[in-house]
Amino acid sequence: MSDAAHNNLSPLTLRVNGEVKELVASRTLADLIAELDLAPSTVLLEINGEAPPRSAWPDTPITSGDRVEILRVAAGG
Repeated sequence: MSDAAHNNLSPLTLRVNGEVKELVASRTLADLIAELDLAPSTVLLEINGEAPPRSAWPDTPITSGDRVEILRVAAGG
């Protein structure tokens, strides 16, 4: 999405890991991960109690009021 398109979007208010966040650029789960500057391969997501596969994130819309849980994946050893 271009910067000009971002400027025309109204902010979304989401609950991310229990914390209220206002986000401007996010409209999908993939956008959210990019806006939060996270590497997609290092996280798992749950939105409103559902855990969509990573391949569906670009097509999974988010709207104000959604509840998103972000889990960091760590390699063990």
